[in-house]
Amino acid sequence: MADENQAGKKEEEEFSTGPLSVLMMSVKNNTQVLINCRNNKKLLGRVRAFDRHCNMVLENIPKTGKGKKKALPVNKDRFISKMFLRGDSVIIVLRNPK
Repeated sequence: MADENQAGKKEEEEFSTGPLSVLMMSVKNNTQVLINCRNNKKLLGRVRAFDRHCNMVLENIPKTGKGKKKALPVNKDRFISKMFLRGDSVIIVLRNPK
């Protein structure tokens, strides 16, 4: 029981001071982050939860793309309210892009 408590404290300290502090601050302050993924996609959204593997629950992600409708290019704007992002597809996370 004491080992689990110590492990929890150590993990919390790593989240607040290490590289995952960007995600921790985003969760606490409800700020947006820009995430670059392995499939050359960029996601801009708010982080609700994450773990040490960079698995994330994201909210309010605007998604723009180009589609074709009857051979004419059409701009499509979509909005993803909530999504789970697997950590192995994350390349970089940037805080508060403007």
